[in-house]
Amino acid sequence: MTQPDAPDLPGYVHVYSGKVRDLYAPTLPDGEPDPDRLLLVASDRLSAFDQILDTPIPDKGRVLTQLSLWWFDQLADLVPNHVISTDVPDAVEGRAVLVRRLDMVPVECVARAYLTGGGLGEYRASGHVSGVALPDGLVDGSRLPEPIFTPSTKAPQGQHDQPMPYADVVAEIGPDRAAEARDLTIAILARGNEIAAGRGILIADTKVEFGIDGDGGIMLADEVLTPDSSRFWPADQWHPGRPQPSYDKQFVRDWLLTESGWDKNSGDAPPSLPDHIVEQTRDRYVEAYARLTGASL
Repeated sequence: MTQPDAPDLPGYVHVYSGKVRDLYAPTLPDGEPDPDRLLLVASDRLSAFDQILDTPIPDKGRVLTQLSLWWFDQLADLVPNHVISTDVPDAVEGRAVLVRRLDMVPVECVARAYLTGGGLGEYRASGHVSGVALPDGLVDGSRLPEPIFTPSTKAPQGQHDQPMPYADVVAEIGPDRAAEARDLTIAILARGNEIAAGRGILIADTKVEFGIDGDGGIMLADEVLTPDSSRFWPADQWHPGRPQPSYDKQFVRDWLLTESGWDKNSGDAPPSLPDHIVEQTRDRYVEAYARLTGASL
């Protein structure tokens, strides 16, 4: 599948388009795709409720790429990552990286330090999140006693990921790999919060992707600790018991559910975003980048 905004890149063959990223393989001198490397291009597309919105967010691809690169450096002592080079075609400069091909772990690895979103819905229904029992009395935005691993299925595009208990992860990828993925996911969120706390941001939860290299080692892949894969909250505005202000795409989700008139269960495509929502979303992404890295985009 190719998204309409996926660029045509001479010297590369298009491999796949996801909700927000496009994958290309460099072509070898014989014209065949490189079996060991991929070009990972972050688009300005935004997805919400597992659907791609028809309104792009300017500079979003650059924020995701540059922030991931910054975090890869902060996490280098915890886990290696898939980046080979940032020497990429001019057409995708700043929003693409050349990476190793990996055998991707078929589980969405999610860790939560605070309770909100889908995890809050699970908790209210059962007192558990992905099979993890939590104390009574938690509310929207509560800090958890300790970060927890709450994996989900990796559903095909257009379908919804489903929470899965840890036992199902073990059944899917084996006990050793499951423990490794769990411990690394929690460690990444913990390290992220150690760093973000000094920059005025709470990272409520995050999703990470892992792959296995040719030697059987685990690697961090895709993106990490970005406004697309994580919930970023202003620390000085954190107040449990209500939805939190955020620097991530929750802002768009909230507009779709409360102001747009769209019913996410209707089967209809989400509406286009008005200019002021696009601008405010971009501002949140750029501010998250600047607060965390100390640099301007």
